[in-house]
Amino acid sequence: MHLEWLELDHFRSYTRLRFEPDPEINVLIGRNGAGKTNILEAIGYLSMQKSFRRTPDTALITAIEDSAVIRGGFADTAGSFDIAVEIPSSGRRQVLVNGKRPARLSDVATTAPVVAFLPDDLDVVKRGPTRRREYLDDLGAQLVPTVGADQREYEKALRQRNSLLRQEGRNADPMTLDVWDVRVAEAGGRVLANRVRLLGRLRRLLTGAYRTVGGAPGETLLPVYGSSWAATGDIEDGMDPDFEKYASALLQALEARRNRDMEMRSTSAGPHRDDPGFVLDGRDVRVQASQGEQRSVALSLRIAAYQLLEQRHGRPPILLLDDVFSELDPGRADGVTELLPHGQVFVTSARDDEVPQMGRRWRVGEGVVE
Repeated sequence: MHLEWLELDHFRSYTRLRFEPDPEINVLIGRNGAGKTNILEAIGYLSMQKSFRRTPDTALITAIEDSAVIRGGFADTAGSFDIAVEIPSSGRRQVLVNGKRPARLSDVATTAPVVAFLPDDLDVVKRGPTRRREYLDDLGAQLVPTVGADQREYEKALRQRNSLLRQEGRNADPMTLDVWDVRVAEAGGRVLANRVRLLGRLRRLLTGAYRTVGGAPGETLLPVYGSSWAATGDIEDGMDPDFEKYASALLQALEARRNRDMEMRSTSAGPHRDDPGFVLDGRDVRVQASQGEQRSVALSLRIAAYQLLEQRHGRPPILLLDDVFSELDPGRADGVTELLPHGQVFVTSARDDEVPQMGRRWRVGEGVVE
């Protein structure tokens, strides 16, 4: 699959843009702030329906404008299709696939999967658990449409429970809390099952990916999952966890912590508080690995994601490399470039000589790509 054309209206630094990239390697060259990453962000948004920079939608709209529009045309062996997104300054965004609203927004991510290598990928490994949860949930949504739907259902139920707790605190109606406890638990059980299943699939790929980007031959990189309310056990390839078991465990935890939640006015148990992680030869990568090892693990996570998506959909995802080569030593750069021949690639760089690959060169600046 590849992107045939991209149109932007009032998106970030682009008032109007029509971009028709090469179906293989595209290298976007321009000074810092020229708008290179904005192009990649727009491509990623068409797939994930959100910014890979975690930027609020309103910040994507050019100043003083009421909305931004992103359109993209894609092609694969089955034919062509287009995705259009209108992002308003207020209200709900509109998403169209071939001019029609999709039955489920979660279907869009699997239709046009992307993998993005970003300068701050190291945060996924070395910072708090939020970025690791996002990595799993975003990847899962691109693999299976129902994963994204489960995540949104959980977030909606969690917002409603938290809203009740914030407004009422210790005066919250127990029967109303009972209703939201059940909804949070059922959706949360599915979210945890999805994450554990995905980590099992990643387990068989991570060590090989780690060695590709400079790890020693005997080293093993394995996933783990930390939860205060559910016992997930050891992560194994081929796991098919029972979400009802997790849902029951979460319901019990919510009931046991109700008084504390009412006092703190927030929900203290659930997948939104869990801590997925990774161990390198038994060492917690976040606190016991060197900076170089952490960087290799961060790259390994993206490589494994790319491989899973290619296996799942039978075609390589679009690969976005945002200013990655300036951060890598030659060995790790070689590991990343092993991916490049497989499908369409977009690379950004301030310097042409930093990018070791051949490909179509584009100059970016002043709202123009040429």
